Amino acid sequence: MDIRRLVLAVILPPAAVTNKEAGTIMLTGILTVFGWLPGVAAALFLISQEKRQTSA
Repeated sequence: MDIRRLVLAVILPPAAVTNKEAGTIMLTGILTVFGWLPGVAAALFLISQEKRQTSA
C-alpha cells in the first residue's frame, strides 16, 4: 500500500479512491458525509482490496 493513499484515506476518504469508478467515489463520499469514520473504513477497505487483486 502506498503511504500517501493511506494518509489521504484518513484525511479525505473520497480523494483516496479517485482511481475507482464514479459510484465508488460517491459511495465513499456519502459515507464520509454521514460520518467521518464510515468513510475512512470504506476507503481503507477499498484500498486493501485493490492491493489484494493486484497481488493475486
